[in-house]
Amino acid sequence: MQQCLLKEFLPKNLRGGNKMPYFVVHEHHARNLHFDLRLEKDGVLKSWALPKGPSMNPADKRLAIMVEDHPLDYGDFEGVIPEGHYGAGKVYIWDKGEYNTVKGSIEEGQWEINMEGNILKGNFVLLKLKGRADQWLFIKKKDKFADYNFKLVYRKS
Repeated sequence: MQQCLLKEFLPKNLRGGNKMPYFVVHEHHARNLHFDLRLEKDGVLKSWALPKGPSMNPADKRLAIMVEDHPLDYGDFEGVIPEGHYGAGKVYIWDKGEYNTVKGSIEEGQWEINMEGNILKGNFVLLKLKGRADQWLFIKKKDKFADYNFKLVYRKS
């Protein structure tokens, strides 16, 4: 994995002390448009690239590629990573909110979380694919927030 070289582009403001850990989903217009799921855990943002973006439809099993941890203050970042730098392109906050662990953990390879965002709501599971380094699935659980007609809407193009 390449080292994250974004510190110089981060906003100066740091997050306050939330009681629940937070999450952010970045819409990242890099070489290939993708989304980044970031979950506050152990003093960093654990991060996964979602090539097709998140979904509220439990029938959608989204590939999630675990990438390098990011600093907590990166959760507030929106802006442009300049050309010539890793991840160059526009970054927008697509969704953010708080989450809590329902059961499992990253270490167990199955981590169910409850998300309280503007778009992502309810329970989701991150499931590590056996024999695939850093490859996971991000799946919406069947609950009252499930949307079987969910269509991903880009914040910016």
